[in-house]
Amino acid sequence: MATLTSPRSIDVLVIGGGNAGFSAATAASEAGAQRVVLIEKTPEDWAGGNSFFTAGAFRTVHNGTSDLLPVVDNVDAETAKLIDMEPYTKADFQKDMHRMCSGRSDPALCDALINDSNDAVKWLARNGIRFQLSFNRQAYKVNNRFKFWGGMALKTEDGGKGLIADHQAVARKRGIEVYYDTPAKRIITSSSGKITGVVVEHQGTEHLIKTPAVILAAGGFESNPRMRAQYLGPTWDLARVRGTPFNTGEVLEMAIRDVSAKQAGNWSGCHSTCWDANAPANSGDREISNEFTKSGYPLGLMLNVHGRRFVDEGIDMRNYTYAKFGRAIHEQPESVAFQVYDQRTIPWLRDEEYRDERVSKVWGDTLEDLARKLDKVGLVATEQFVATISEYNDAVYAFQTANTNRKWDPAVKDGLSTQSCTKKLALAKSNWALPLDKGPFMAVKVCCGVTFTFGGLAVNADTTAVISTSGKEVEGLLCVGEMLGGLFYGNYPGGSGLTSGTVFGRRAGKAAAKVAKSEETAPLRVNLLSKL
Repeated sequence: MATLTSPRSIDVLVIGGGNAGFSAATAASEAGAQRVVLIEKTPEDWAGGNSFFTAGAFRTVHNGTSDLLPVVDNVDAETAKLIDMEPYTKADFQKDMHRMCSGRSDPALCDALINDSNDAVKWLARNGIRFQLSFNRQAYKVNNRFKFWGGMALKTEDGGKGLIADHQAVARKRGIEVYYDTPAKRIITSSSGKITGVVVEHQGTEHLIKTPAVILAAGGFESNPRMRAQYLGPTWDLARVRGTPFNTGEVLEMAIRDVSAKQAGNWSGCHSTCWDANAPANSGDREISNEFTKSGYPLGLMLNVHGRRFVDEGIDMRNYTYAKFGRAIHEQPESVAFQVYDQRTIPWLRDEEYRDERVSKVWGDTLEDLARKLDKVGLVATEQFVATISEYNDAVYAFQTANTNRKWDPAVKDGLSTQSCTKKLALAKSNWALPLDKGPFMAVKVCCGVTFTFGGLAVNADTTAVISTSGKEVEGLLCVGEMLGGLFYGNYPGGSGLTSGTVFGRRAGKAAAKVAKSEETAPLRVNLLSKL
């Protein structure tokens, strides 16, 4: 690992080494910053922040297959002929943001995300980030054709692991210095409020890094039980952490304390998904990573320990509901639920999430047999469990009798539901409602996995400059990634988090390089650091 001892001056300091931080560092270097340094509080073997734990999905505006094929490496000429992919327009993205975030997303931030999304992905690709079409997560093979769904088609090769490895390679190529085990402690400003440096801890000693431009990219507070309980609500200190255990909110609190940064966004909101109930409690597993996700629920049912359904599993495509259904599970008794499938849909479950090596499965030849076995792992009301599924089956058959022309199609909202003229459930399943009566049956116990928090700092959407409580920008301080507040509320369109990190990371990097070029910093830049 590099040691922070160089005597030269520094143009831009990036705090945080996930996708947003590396995007910002690359953009600053590309924009002419002579010396860019990225610090990360984690050990190097925990590099990548939450980005490492993602599936690597990027949501972007595109004009269809022809627009995306030039940036991917997993589609040959014959496969390309078998792909059905509708364009995803700016209007589509705008509509998804509006409905996912209940119309609360900051308009300027939202417009920037959407308008820059396509170019941001292509910029990453030009810089060496490897992309693929997401056949395994965003397409079903129907009638021998790959049908992409949910407005999202791109992922990085090898998911978050590959994304971070590629970012690190780009940083090395550009001469961006990366220092691990180096947490930021205090932001230093001049008497006029301009950024002049950051106090960091490195190898047990505090140092002052002198710089005119700092980019905050250190993640949210999802790994901090105290802050989760404080902002997300009671019992959220008990939720499982999906990703890095190091996103504990210190840099958010540091900015609020040291420069009176204005808070913005949905501080009681978070991205939380269906997560394996046997996953580690306080951090993700870097080997298993995103494979603890259990997102097959549109193909089956979810029931709580009292044997009752609590969400409409088919209300929308999976990538529009998975970020909020974790909260729904957490609000159930014991904060767990059971996903239940039969032989009709088990073959459609993604192997990386549901294979035997990754999940503990409970099998039953009949629903009664399954309920008895689930009793040993937390199901309280076995009779109600069977009754709920039986009532669901009756409603499905009633709908099929009245709608013989309807066909099941997992790649579209097919309208197969439980609501017919003869029978309606109090809680519908609005799409993909097949009978669940073909044994053997399988159940998987799931919980809530917290991914990232939505509360953050107020910024200028054009530059990502941090805004203080006085309403003025803090000169030389930028903010990106999970720390940026005001973009997501309650939910988000899947894949837009990584896109946001790159879109605003690019803007921050360019703005930071401009500050470094324009600032007369000769008296400040004699040394990179001074021991305190």
